[in-house]
Amino acid sequence: MGWSAVIVAAGASSRAGDGPKKPWRSLGRRPVVAWSLAAMAAAGAERIVLVVAEGDEALAAEAIGGLPGVLVVTGGATRALSVRKGLAALPDDDSASAVLVHDAARPFVRAAHASALLAALPAADGAAPALPVADTLKRIEAGSTVTASREGLFRAQTPQAFGLRTLRAAYAAWSEADGEPTDDAQVVERAGGRVVLLPGDPMLMKLTYPEDFAMAEALAGAQTLTRVAQGFDAHRFGPGDHVTLCGVAIPHDKALAGHSDADAGLHALTDALLGAIGDGDIGQHFPPSDPKWRGADSSVFVRDALERVRQRGGRLVNVDVTLVCERPKIAPHRQAMRERLAALLELPLDAVSVKATTTEQMGFTGRGEGLAAQAVAVVQLPA
Repeated sequence: MGWSAVIVAAGASSRAGDGPKKPWRSLGRRPVVAWSLAAMAAAGAERIVLVVAEGDEALAAEAIGGLPGVLVVTGGATRALSVRKGLAALPDDDSASAVLVHDAARPFVRAAHASALLAALPAADGAAPALPVADTLKRIEAGSTVTASREGLFRAQTPQAFGLRTLRAAYAAWSEADGEPTDDAQVVERAGGRVVLLPGDPMLMKLTYPEDFAMAEALAGAQTLTRVAQGFDAHRFGPGDHVTLCGVAIPHDKALAGHSDADAGLHALTDALLGAIGDGDIGQHFPPSDPKWRGADSSVFVRDALERVRQRGGRLVNVDVTLVCERPKIAPHRQAMRERLAALLELPLDAVSVKATTTEQMGFTGRGEGLAAQAVAVVQLPA
């Protein structure tokens, strides 16, 4: 079943305390909403509509990064109006497909949640995750507390899944006299639809109050996989007057021979990034047989590999590049290389290391026939 996702991030965040609104706050060094965007993309959403408050479009673009298939629309004064605008942004030819509506303030959604909800749809008009109420419930009557029964009570969560046609029709039938719906399942229920409840997940917690963010930050580390990958490259010397290493041109009495600019440091780094997500190697994506890449700036390869990492919802943590050569001397250019890599990879300078060593005049590098580079990259991916 084809499906789309509507992620609602247009609220005022009035209970969240000082600071940016919830979707744009940092969580695990990513905006809160970026977690949900990555999860929906990883789960297979054909389209993702991100509904934001007017004026938050630039923040949305930053959170999306290079994630493909995301459309940003402006929301309304209430959650229900924002959902309606998100649904309206989906093409009419998707009317037979499914839609998952999710609150951006629940960052720990996973692909498994989406799969379970979609699997329940053929037998129902909607599906929602829910947790049974475990705490004792109290209400105040005439100044005194009264214990209320929690039997049969559940806490509904998001994402919630519906047929797109079903949810659109239910919202069209909702009347202002019905009040403000608290979730999308209520809208479908009021229209006579059948919504099934699936086992919820405590990790689908909603960030509401300032103290919630400290808890979420502690949990964020448990929601990621850390992968370490390496890359290696070597090039022989040929005629020329400079070599390019880690994006820095270094005067030399020889040049590096290669189909592109032969930047061994960036080539090794490209392979390390691709290795972290199991996505082939530099030769697969940029074959030397393709004249398009003749003389190309190798930063193009690194940017492409980094974009592939981000499309998987990944985050680059740090890189370490080791250059192996007798000449040219690397030390005078090391800082420029680190600064170039930091800018290229959008990393702080202390997350970028460039080192140099020799082989004590042994082997092809020791004989001055060429040089080599090894790179290690640490990437965090959604669990």
